[in-house]
Amino acid sequence: MIFWAIAGGLALLCAFVLGLFGLKGQAGDEPPAAYDLKVYRDQLKEVDRDLARGVIAEEDAERIRAEVSRRILAADAQLQATEATGGKQPLGLRIAILAAAVAVVGGAGALYARMGVPGYEDLPLQLRLATSNEARANRPSQAELEEVLPEFEITEDIPEDYQALITRLRDTVENRPDDMRGLQLLARTEASIGNLPAAHAAQTKLIELKGDAATAEDFAKLADMMISSGGGFVSAEAEIALREALDRNPQEPRARYYMGLYLMQVDRPDMAFRTWDALLRESTSDAPWVPLIRGQIEELAWRAGVARYQLPDENRRSGPTLADMTAARDMTPEEREGMIRSMVAGLDERIREEGGTPGEWARLINAYAVLGDEDEIRDVLARAREAFAGDPENLEIMENAAKEAGFAE
Repeated sequence: MIFWAIAGGLALLCAFVLGLFGLKGQAGDEPPAAYDLKVYRDQLKEVDRDLARGVIAEEDAERIRAEVSRRILAADAQLQATEATGGKQPLGLRIAILAAAVAVVGGAGALYARMGVPGYEDLPLQLRLATSNEARANRPSQAELEEVLPEFEITEDIPEDYQALITRLRDTVENRPDDMRGLQLLARTEASIGNLPAAHAAQTKLIELKGDAATAEDFAKLADMMISSGGGFVSAEAEIALREALDRNPQEPRARYYMGLYLMQVDRPDMAFRTWDALLRESTSDAPWVPLIRGQIEELAWRAGVARYQLPDENRRSGPTLADMTAARDMTPEEREGMIRSMVAGLDERIREEGGTPGEWARLINAYAVLGDEDEIRDVLARAREAFAGDPENLEIMENAAKEAGFAE
């Protein structure tokens, strides 16, 4: 009720001001035409004084008197028309202003009823964070997600001989549960035919066998299979797999993409936007997650409170291509260093022109450290401190990157 009382009061105040102007105009004040008449009469007196002092010629004075006299007649006619209406605005203008007042009140109410959420309670930051934490804690398990999905069935488009090979592979893995190569092949094969529950079950066993040797890519594949099996929803088990992948390699791209998706699902668009924006800027245009991010990140930016977000150039490159790396193998050390310097200079130029993510700034610092350019590191740090002056968390990433590179001011 407090909201409606304030909103209604403000709307009525706006309507009152517009209506008052429309009904009374400038009654009680001196009409503009009366003021104009005084000015024009003073101008006539000024012409006579200038003529007496010899500042202007007689023919110029006559021409000016004629023009000012014409304006006096026009102002006098306007003043008489104003007095005839009692100082009020013309009827058509008054009707238009009153209609605008009604439109302000009625239109605002109709727009809010259509696009707003009438009756919705206030949602302060602490409550939103608490709601997000509750959503994280109560996420459904992988088994709960897969219970509502139809059971997997072999489709007719899979050749019988291939089906026989799959059956044989399953039997082999069942008889040799410690065969990591067989589990890896089984997980890949089950995923290729759409049997995702069996695929992530095989991938889970593979990770258990590997133990501490399991890589970030292993966990990212497991999360991918689980999320795909759950219809795109990140289950509690998939979240654990994502965090395991990112603990081993914070730059694992597939895990970063799905972590952004997870953050969206637990209503943290701010964190999801930062995750996806960084991944998008660091990825080449042919990466499979790029079109998925580009199709959603503008709306995500709006939800995150980023008023003016601009998608990065779709054709820009964030690193060397396979062709670049192949060519580098055939270069002399001097040519290779020249290529590296060119790439680092390109990254530096892009950050200067467009800005960059904390990860890109950190990579630039590391690159200059490898090249031994302490002056460039000092310059990058100075620019980073200016760019992230209000963001101590991200600024710390750059400071740590410089320390890890062995740079000391």
